[in-house]
Amino acid sequence: MSNDWYQMTAAETAAALNTNPTQGLSDTEAATRLQQYGPNELVERGGRTPWQIIVEQFTGFMTLILIGAAVISLVLGDILDAVVIMAIVVLNAALGFYQEYKAEQSIAALKRMAVPTVRVRRAGRVREISAREVVPGDVVVLETGNVIPTDGRVLQSVNLRVQEAALTGEAEPVDKDADLVYDQERALADRRNMLYMGTIITYGRGEFIVTETGMATELGNIAELLQSVDQELTPLQKRLDKLGKSLALVAGILVAVVFVLGILRGGDWEEMLLTSVSLAVAAVPEAMTAVVTIALSLGAQRMLARQALIRKLPAVETLGSVTVICSDKTGTLTQNRMTVTALDIANHRFDMAQKPGEEGMELMLATGESLTEAARPALTLLLIGGALANDATLAPDETDASILRAIGDPTEAALVLGAAQVGMLKDKLDAIFPRVAELPFDSVRKRMTTVSKVPSSRADIPDNLEAVWEIRPNGDLPPYVAFTKGAMDGMLNVSTRVWVEDHFEDLDAGWRDRIMAAHDQLAQNGMRVLGVALRPLDQVEKSPTEGELEHDLTLVGMFGLIDPPRPEVKDAVAICVEAGIRPIMITGDHPLTARHIAKQLEITDNNEFITGQELDRMTQAEIDAAVQEVSVFARVSPEHKLILVDSLQRQGEVAAMTGDGVNDAPALKRSDIGVAMGITGTDVAKGAADMILLDDNFATIVAAVEEGRIIYDNIRKFIKYLLSCNASEIAVMLIGPFLGMPLPLLPLQILWMNLVTDGLPALALGVEPAEEDVMKRPPYSSSESIFGRGMVQFIFFAGVIMSIIAITAGYFFWHEGDPRWQTILFTTLIFAQLGLALEVRSEKNSLLHIGLFSNHFMIGAVILTIILQLLVIYVPFLQNIFKTNALTPAELAYCFGFGLLVMAIMEIYKWFLRRRDAQGKATA
Repeated sequence: MSNDWYQMTAAETAAALNTNPTQGLSDTEAATRLQQYGPNELVERGGRTPWQIIVEQFTGFMTLILIGAAVISLVLGDILDAVVIMAIVVLNAALGFYQEYKAEQSIAALKRMAVPTVRVRRAGRVREISAREVVPGDVVVLETGNVIPTDGRVLQSVNLRVQEAALTGEAEPVDKDADLVYDQERALADRRNMLYMGTIITYGRGEFIVTETGMATELGNIAELLQSVDQELTPLQKRLDKLGKSLALVAGILVAVVFVLGILRGGDWEEMLLTSVSLAVAAVPEAMTAVVTIALSLGAQRMLARQALIRKLPAVETLGSVTVICSDKTGTLTQNRMTVTALDIANHRFDMAQKPGEEGMELMLATGESLTEAARPALTLLLIGGALANDATLAPDETDASILRAIGDPTEAALVLGAAQVGMLKDKLDAIFPRVAELPFDSVRKRMTTVSKVPSSRADIPDNLEAVWEIRPNGDLPPYVAFTKGAMDGMLNVSTRVWVEDHFEDLDAGWRDRIMAAHDQLAQNGMRVLGVALRPLDQVEKSPTEGELEHDLTLVGMFGLIDPPRPEVKDAVAICVEAGIRPIMITGDHPLTARHIAKQLEITDNNEFITGQELDRMTQAEIDAAVQEVSVFARVSPEHKLILVDSLQRQGEVAAMTGDGVNDAPALKRSDIGVAMGITGTDVAKGAADMILLDDNFATIVAAVEEGRIIYDNIRKFIKYLLSCNASEIAVMLIGPFLGMPLPLLPLQILWMNLVTDGLPALALGVEPAEEDVMKRPPYSSSESIFGRGMVQFIFFAGVIMSIIAITAGYFFWHEGDPRWQTILFTTLIFAQLGLALEVRSEKNSLLHIGLFSNHFMIGAVILTIILQLLVIYVPFLQNIFKTNALTPAELAYCFGFGLLVMAIMEIYKWFLRRRDAQGKATA
């Protein structure tokens, strides 16, 4: 079936669908088509069952490693360690199941947009039927408030306006016209003779003929896209998966090497097997997954305090890797409410600007000058006319009665609020100028006129409305005044004069050119332009006609309206740019509007934009080049958003996508991180997103990105720390026998070291405060190995240093025949690892620079670990378990001094790193 219905007349559409527009389908034909096309509903396919999701939680490589570690711990008789590891596995699986099961519900949210019952013409009668039974060819009857049940071609439209923001991104309700026929391809948002499933009638009434139902609709197309999107692993998941495989390989080799060396030296095979397996457990940091999960959870809690709700824990880290934010415009970068931003009268253009530190607005000339007395009457009349020729009303906000909210059509609401912000309240204007007659808006005239009774005395008019007194012809105030508002092309056709400051002038060719030039300038800035005119009347009929009211008007001025940027977004964009993150606007809105907002927010510094129709004509290579150069994409469809996100990801970018509409959901799911709006966002968008902004504030994304970078930095820190500690233990076990020593550490001592050093200090690193340059550097590449930026060198250096120091400390006492040599080596290595935990808190900065007490959790972890080690050394029961001996105070100080030596060496190491970086910057 054709998708070009907007290029056909209503009669041609009815003929193509074999339908009588006045009679509708017969019951028999409707039943046949229901069999042919199926019910009008969105079909969910290919979703994972709960059991499939559960199985997936236990088949990840790191999870299998953890399960293996638990089995090994059981073999070694360490039941407690095995129980703890399995508890970690179950906890991770439960969290993963919950998050992924919730994500599967996004299609169910789409289904909820369906309409339970609709009114259709069947066999010449209007009937109410289930929306599931609507078929192509049905004639559907609509009125204000209806949710549209299918896609279709408009047959009749009486002032019909439809809110399509959730589908197209267009902030303002769209006028629908049955008589329109397009002779060329149009974007979805520009098809004003079509209606689409899930959108809402906000004004008027009409009828349409159903062209598509169910999955064939535009909403169904989005559902199809949403279900076909594969969920990509996050950068962190990819890195940890690769790390797990590497560690498993290392552990396997280690078991073989240590076992063979021990047997060659005459060791007992059973003891060597236990020792080898203990080292294998040490090589695999089983606490890593738990620490990562806890770090991500704590980060998610901090983000929640900053109004960002994390739906999927890996998204916390992914935010830190984001290189591009693809942002929807309406409701994300803008306030999602039409606002008067410019007023134009003869000889003057004014901008409405926020008063510094105040709620109200002030009028400033576009040149920056203040409002002149000569211009005040015309401006006052413009604001009064916009508020009176208007059906919107003002009401106190439900949560704060001191704040007024406008109720009604978004454009009319903007005019009423514009007048209120300079002290002209709609209810007071209506009381002073009661309406006595009107000509409602219709889509043919594109105008609305109201007639108001004028006060009989100057004393009845407030001082701030004194301009009304100036409309007296021949010095007498007329009993009535008609105000007309509408599109400028029609307004000029019915106007003969123009109001110039405090008097009338004929609307000659010169004034027409000047007015149209001002109109075009506002339109080029992405604004919707409405004109206001007036006509004094001596009398008025009860039901006046267009011919009686809308002629010989006096044009007062024009309003420029736009959905304005959120005030905090510009600073947020600047911070993103400084952090090396590129913002891109991808919207279904008009290109000129999108470009204007993007320039205001400094998302772009040029006039370039690309439309969805242009994208359709581009090759993949051209699209890849375009997304690197152009920052504004307008009039795009859901498919276009996916194409753009795919292009960015193909070029190595980590792409975030923000949005609130149904049309955003597939791209939210496909992107590396989807960010939905919590207040204005649809259930579908929220279901597809990784993160929800509870305050709909773009600036919150910046805070979330900062938190994500902190989390990733901290994950690197504790991985660096864990592997350095494990490397030192392995090196000690390998070096000792080469020096002729017995096994330096016993299996239980190795497990104890893993427990105390891989536990609390590692967790404390997960809450380390931000490094000072966290938002002043570009994001790290998503393809970067987790061992990148010198981590391997650090692990090797720190591991070797700690192992040499521990072997040195134990060798002296072993050589002297002191039975406490193993306890000294054991304790020295633990103190050395605690010293490393303090030093690894910053990649390059000195511990003195970041402050010893800037992470209270770390200080507590170090102190508690020292206490636990002292218990192992001095409590007889624990001495028997871990085969330790009580140390003298001098020997304990000896061990502690070696721990301080590790800190000193690491300070020197970081000093060399800082010096190298400084030299690199100097030569750059």
